[in-house]
Amino acid sequence: MFCSLIVVVTGVGYSTHMWSKFLRVWVVILSLIAASCSSSPVGIPETLELHIDKNLTFTEVLASPESYKGRLILLGGEVLKAKRLKEGTQVELLQLPLNNDQEPTIDLTQSQGRVLVLHQEFLDPATLMPGMLVTFVGEVSGAIVEKMDEVDYRYPTLTVKHWHVWTPATFDDRRGAPSFGVFGGMGVGGGSRGGGGFGIGF
Repeated sequence: MFCSLIVVVTGVGYSTHMWSKFLRVWVVILSLIAASCSSSPVGIPETLELHIDKNLTFTEVLASPESYKGRLILLGGEVLKAKRLKEGTQVELLQLPLNNDQEPTIDLTQSQGRVLVLHQEFLDPATLMPGMLVTFVGEVSGAIVEKMDEVDYRYPTLTVKHWHVWTPATFDDRRGAPSFGVFGGMGVGGGSRGGGGFGIGF
């Protein structure tokens, strides 16, 4: 688990009825917090992690994106470029395999292809520098054909549900920054490069 909570309360001044009501409210709050704590190295809330199809591979999505629409997949990659769209911010990524810490490899020769991911909110493309490594949960939305140099390339398209950016390898101290998701909770990102991220949920 990557979250903890310490609560200190006192019953001074509370009637039995008010105290009972107070405790019931806190039971609900603590249950929600416990359900949303993350055991993921990149801070994916457990309520989101449960929906990830761990048997689905990028190779399968690349071969037939339309067959897996609506599925959630955990992927890693290197940012190639980003641009603003009416519906959010689109990021082109070079897919990279993940290690046990959910951290992308830095060996680009292991890439199986490219992917377009959509953030359904404004992210300044200037903050998404080429070469940045990310780990994300995405919902498969289909495919789109765009030019790559002078040839047509069919990109699988995904909508971001959780996004974690890795800091440069020079910060090799396994420190992380908070990750957030609408599923609730807060987690601390890890990995050899550290980093931070956020989730926007379904």
